[in-house]
Amino acid sequence: MIKFIEKLLSIIYIQPCYFCKSTKDDNIICKKCYNKIHFMPPAVYKEYSGCKVYACCLYDDIIKHLIRDLKYHNKKKLSVLFAKLMNDYIKDINLKQEYLIIPVPISKERRKERKYNHMELVSDELSKLTGFKNNKNLLIRIKDTEKQYKLHRTERIKNIKGAFDVNNTEISKETPILIIDDITSTGITLEENIKTLKKSGFKEIIAITLATPDIWN
Repeated sequence: MIKFIEKLLSIIYIQPCYFCKSTKDDNIICKKCYNKIHFMPPAVYKEYSGCKVYACCLYDDIIKHLIRDLKYHNKKKLSVLFAKLMNDYIKDINLKQEYLIIPVPISKERRKERKYNHMELVSDELSKLTGFKNNKNLLIRIKDTEKQYKLHRTERIKNIKGAFDVNNTEISKETPILIIDDITSTGITLEENIKTLKKSGFKEIIAITLATPDIWN
Protein backbone atom coordinates (compact mmCIF):
# COMPACT_ATOMS: atom_id res chain seq x y z
CA MET A 1 0.00 0.00 0.00
CA ILE A 2 2.83 2.42 0.93
CA LYS A 3 4.69 1.66 -2.30
CA PHE A 4 1.49 2.25 -4.29
CA ILE A 5 1.00 5.65 -2.64
CA GLU A 6 4.63 6.60 -3.25
CA LYS A 7 4.29 5.66 -6.91
CA LEU A 8 1.04 7.62 -7.20
CA LEU A 9 2.62 10.70 -5.63
CA SER A 10 5.61 10.48 -7.96
CA ILE A 11 3.23 10.54 -10.91
CA ILE A 12 1.14 13.41 -9.55
CA TYR A 13 4.13 15.55 -8.56
CA ILE A 14 6.43 14.82 -11.47
CA GLN A 15 8.50 17.90 -12.35
CA PRO A 16 7.99 19.16 -15.92
CA CYS A 17 10.72 21.08 -17.72
CA TYR A 18 9.96 24.76 -17.28
CA PHE A 19 10.77 25.56 -20.90
CA CYS A 20 9.40 22.71 -23.04
CA LYS A 21 7.08 21.11 -20.42
CA SER A 22 8.54 17.64 -21.00
CA THR A 23 8.27 15.34 -17.97
CA LYS A 24 10.83 12.87 -19.29
CA ASP A 25 13.64 13.94 -16.96
CA ASP A 26 11.49 14.99 -13.96
CA ASN A 27 13.51 18.17 -13.58
CA ILE A 28 13.02 21.93 -13.78
CA ILE A 29 15.04 21.80 -16.99
CA CYS A 30 15.28 18.72 -19.18
CA LYS A 31 18.53 17.52 -20.71
CA LYS A 32 17.44 18.60 -24.18
CA CYS A 33 16.83 22.21 -23.10
CA TYR A 34 19.94 22.25 -20.92
CA ASN A 35 22.05 21.17 -23.89
CA LYS A 36 20.67 24.09 -25.91
CA ILE A 37 22.20 26.58 -23.49
CA HIS A 38 25.32 28.19 -24.90
CA PHE A 39 27.82 28.26 -22.05
CA MET A 40 30.61 30.78 -22.42
CA PRO A 41 34.27 29.72 -22.27
CA PRO A 42 35.65 29.37 -18.71
CA ALA A 43 37.74 32.50 -19.03
CA VAL A 44 37.68 36.16 -18.06
CA TYR A 45 35.05 38.01 -20.09
CA LYS A 46 36.12 41.55 -19.22
CA GLU A 47 37.91 43.51 -16.53
CA TYR A 48 36.32 46.47 -14.78
CA SER A 49 38.44 48.67 -12.52
CA GLY A 50 41.08 45.93 -12.43
CA CYS A 51 38.63 43.19 -11.39
CA LYS A 52 37.85 40.05 -13.37
CA VAL A 53 34.31 39.60 -14.69
CA TYR A 54 32.91 36.30 -15.97
CA ALA A 55 29.72 35.59 -17.91
CA CYS A 56 28.22 32.10 -17.76
CA CYS A 57 25.92 31.92 -20.78
CA LEU A 58 24.91 33.59 -24.00
CA TYR A 59 21.78 35.71 -23.62
CA ASP A 60 19.64 33.55 -25.91
CA ASP A 61 15.91 32.72 -25.82
CA ILE A 62 16.10 30.22 -22.94
CA ILE A 63 18.20 32.49 -20.74
CA LYS A 64 16.10 35.53 -21.64
CA HIS A 65 12.97 33.60 -20.63
CA LEU A 66 14.61 32.50 -17.38
CA ILE A 67 15.76 35.99 -16.35
CA ARG A 68 12.50 37.70 -17.32
CA ASP A 69 10.26 35.28 -15.44
CA LEU A 70 12.41 35.21 -12.33
CA LYS A 71 12.90 38.97 -12.28
CA TYR A 72 9.44 40.24 -13.18
CA HIS A 73 6.88 37.43 -12.97
CA ASN A 74 7.32 36.05 -9.45
CA LYS A 75 8.68 32.69 -10.65
CA LYS A 76 10.92 32.42 -7.63
CA LYS A 77 11.60 28.71 -8.08
CA LEU A 78 13.70 29.64 -11.11
CA SER A 79 16.34 30.98 -8.73
CA VAL A 80 17.29 27.32 -8.19
CA LEU A 81 17.98 26.82 -11.89
CA PHE A 82 19.69 30.20 -12.16
CA ALA A 83 22.05 29.22 -9.33
CA LYS A 84 22.67 25.76 -10.83
CA LEU A 85 23.82 27.28 -14.13
CA MET A 86 26.10 29.66 -12.29
CA ASN A 87 27.48 26.87 -10.13
CA ASP A 88 28.17 24.67 -13.16
CA TYR A 89 30.18 27.53 -14.65
CA ILE A 90 31.98 28.26 -11.37
CA LYS A 91 33.17 24.65 -11.32
CA ASP A 92 34.66 25.17 -14.79
CA ILE A 93 36.60 28.31 -13.87
CA ASN A 94 37.92 26.52 -10.77
CA LEU A 95 37.96 29.26 -8.16
CA LYS A 96 40.85 28.62 -5.77
CA GLN A 97 39.32 30.04 -2.59
CA GLU A 98 36.07 30.77 -0.82
CA TYR A 99 34.28 34.00 -1.68
CA LEU A 100 31.56 36.03 -0.02
CA ILE A 101 28.63 36.18 -2.47
CA ILE A 102 27.14 39.65 -2.89
CA PRO A 103 24.04 40.13 -5.08
CA VAL A 104 23.75 43.42 -6.97
CA PRO A 105 21.27 45.43 -4.89
CA ILE A 106 18.11 47.17 -6.09
CA SER A 107 16.55 50.38 -4.82
CA LYS A 108 13.68 50.57 -2.36
CA GLU A 109 11.46 51.74 -5.21
CA ARG A 110 12.33 48.70 -7.38
CA ARG A 111 11.81 46.36 -4.42
CA LYS A 112 8.40 47.89 -3.76
CA GLU A 113 7.50 47.39 -7.41
CA ARG A 114 8.77 43.80 -7.72
CA LYS A 115 8.35 42.69 -4.07
CA TYR A 116 11.80 41.07 -4.06
CA ASN A 117 15.31 41.22 -5.47
CA HIS A 118 15.72 38.17 -7.69
CA MET A 119 19.50 38.20 -7.26
CA GLU A 120 19.13 37.84 -3.50
CA LEU A 121 17.14 34.64 -4.13
CA VAL A 122 19.88 33.42 -6.46
CA SER A 123 22.56 34.23 -3.88
CA ASP A 124 20.75 32.06 -1.31
CA GLU A 125 20.64 29.11 -3.71
CA LEU A 126 24.19 29.62 -4.96
CA SER A 127 25.43 29.72 -1.38
CA LYS A 128 23.89 26.27 -0.80
CA LEU A 129 25.54 24.84 -3.92
CA THR A 130 29.02 26.34 -3.52
CA GLY A 131 29.28 26.37 0.27
CA PHE A 132 30.23 30.07 0.03
CA LYS A 133 28.56 32.43 2.48
CA ASN A 134 26.40 35.22 1.11
CA ASN A 135 25.58 38.67 2.41
CA LYS A 136 22.57 40.63 1.15
CA ASN A 137 23.22 43.76 3.19
CA LEU A 138 26.88 44.61 2.61
CA LEU A 139 26.26 46.46 -0.65
CA ILE A 140 23.18 48.69 -0.73
CA ARG A 141 21.55 50.91 -3.29
CA ILE A 142 21.07 54.42 -1.96
CA LYS A 143 19.69 56.08 -5.09
CA ASP A 144 16.84 55.12 -7.38
CA THR A 145 17.81 55.52 -11.02
CA GLU A 146 16.28 55.38 -14.44
CA LYS A 147 16.38 51.96 -16.10
CA GLN A 148 19.78 51.62 -17.74
CA TYR A 149 18.61 49.95 -20.96
CA LYS A 150 16.76 53.14 -21.93
CA LEU A 151 19.93 55.25 -21.85
CA HIS A 152 23.02 55.79 -24.00
CA ARG A 153 26.43 54.92 -22.54
CA THR A 154 27.33 58.41 -21.28
CA GLU A 155 23.86 58.76 -19.78
CA ARG A 156 24.20 55.35 -18.09
CA ILE A 157 27.46 56.33 -16.43
CA LYS A 158 25.96 59.56 -15.09
CA ASN A 159 22.74 57.79 -14.08
CA ILE A 160 24.41 55.06 -11.96
CA LYS A 161 27.21 57.17 -10.41
CA GLY A 162 26.92 57.24 -6.62
CA ALA A 163 23.98 54.82 -6.59
CA PHE A 164 25.62 52.31 -4.21
CA ASP A 165 27.19 52.30 -0.77
CA VAL A 166 28.76 49.82 1.67
CA ASN A 167 26.55 49.18 4.68
CA ASN A 168 28.57 46.81 6.90
CA THR A 169 32.09 47.78 7.91
CA GLU A 170 32.50 44.84 10.30
CA ILE A 171 33.38 42.44 7.50
CA SER A 172 37.13 42.16 7.01
CA LYS A 173 38.40 44.06 3.98
CA GLU A 174 40.56 41.00 3.26
CA THR A 175 37.41 38.97 2.47
CA PRO A 176 37.32 37.93 -1.21
CA ILE A 177 34.10 39.23 -2.77
CA LEU A 178 32.03 37.60 -5.53
CA ILE A 179 29.43 39.95 -7.01
CA ILE A 180 26.61 38.25 -8.93
CA ASP A 181 24.14 39.75 -11.40
CA ASP A 182 21.84 38.54 -14.15
CA ILE A 183 23.28 40.13 -17.30
CA THR A 184 26.14 42.36 -18.35
CA SER A 185 26.46 44.26 -21.60
CA THR A 186 28.17 47.62 -21.09
CA GLY A 187 29.22 46.60 -17.55
CA ILE A 188 28.54 50.07 -16.16
CA THR A 189 26.41 48.87 -13.22
CA LEU A 190 28.88 46.14 -12.29
CA GLU A 191 31.79 48.56 -12.49
CA GLU A 192 30.03 51.01 -10.15
CA ASN A 193 29.48 48.15 -7.67
CA ILE A 194 33.16 47.23 -7.88
CA LYS A 195 34.30 50.85 -7.45
CA THR A 196 32.08 51.23 -4.38
CA LEU A 197 33.53 48.13 -2.72
CA LYS A 198 37.11 49.09 -3.60
CA LYS A 199 36.60 52.60 -2.24
CA SER A 200 35.46 51.01 1.02
CA GLY A 201 38.71 49.04 1.20
CA PHE A 202 37.89 45.61 -0.23
CA LYS A 203 40.86 44.38 -2.21
CA GLU A 204 39.89 41.16 -3.98
CA ILE A 205 36.72 41.32 -6.03
CA ILE A 206 35.44 39.29 -8.95
CA ALA A 207 32.03 39.29 -10.60
CA ILE A 208 29.96 36.63 -12.34
CA THR A 209 26.82 37.26 -14.36
CA LEU A 210 24.51 34.64 -15.75
CA ALA A 211 24.46 36.06 -19.25
CA THR A 212 25.97 38.36 -21.84
CA PRO A 213 24.70 39.24 -25.32
CA ASP A 214 28.29 39.02 -26.62
CA ILE A 215 29.91 35.90 -28.09
CA TRP A 216 33.61 35.28 -27.75
CA ASN A 217 35.88 32.25 -28.14
